[in-house]
Amino acid sequence: MSSAKISIIIPTINEAGNIKEAINSTQPSTNVEVIVVDGGSKDDTLAIAQTLGVKIISSPPGRAVQMNMGATAARGEILLFLHADTLLPTGFDAMIRTVLQQPGTVAGAFTLRIDASGLGMRLVEWGVKWRSHFWQMPYGDQAIFLTKEIFQQFGGYPELPIMEDFELIRRLKRQSKITIIPVPVVTSARRWLQKGILPTTLMNQIVIIAYLLGVSPDRIRSWYRREKFSQVKSEN
Repeated sequence: MSSAKISIIIPTINEAGNIKEAINSTQPSTNVEVIVVDGGSKDDTLAIAQTLGVKIISSPPGRAVQMNMGATAARGEILLFLHADTLLPTGFDAMIRTVLQQPGTVAGAFTLRIDASGLGMRLVEWGVKWRSHFWQMPYGDQAIFLTKEIFQQFGGYPELPIMEDFELIRRLKRQSKITIIPVPVVTSARRWLQKGILPTTLMNQIVIIAYLLGVSPDRIRSWYRREKFSQVKSEN
């Protein structure tokens, strides 16, 4: 495991403004491949990725579907799922290999830092840190990683329209420990800035509670779509 190949899987749809920085954050590193799985971008996402020499796969849209396709194409023994608006820390590759050698660790993720100033953002980061360490429930923007063998054993990401990372982690932590690396990935503040910190945080909690109560993921996804439409309408 100390020399295992890491496959970094980045699902994208219209991420021209972020993809270059995300890919650049994967270097320098050792024995790593980068796979961009595009769900139908209409901007320059693919053109930018092509100039950076990474593997590109076309996929139907849907983060779970895209990440599963990337995992199928991956040649590495370790899978790292990276959001296109998130940057990896220097030395991430050595950290991941070290964590996955620990007895009893089934998967891991990083601490979260949001790329914006202000007390509100720091409070969000504190909440994520508390949830990750005490509940062992990191989310996808924390760059979840695990071995390909474990990923396949658990059937990959459940192909849900939302909550795919929550459900996978929930299954994994029943098996063993989820380790949180104390070094942060840096993620874009765009969703908090667009919708507001409090509305975004409340919506996230409502979604989790609804999911745990058995509300259909399709219905939960429709809430997000209505909220997004309302946001766009109010901006116009």
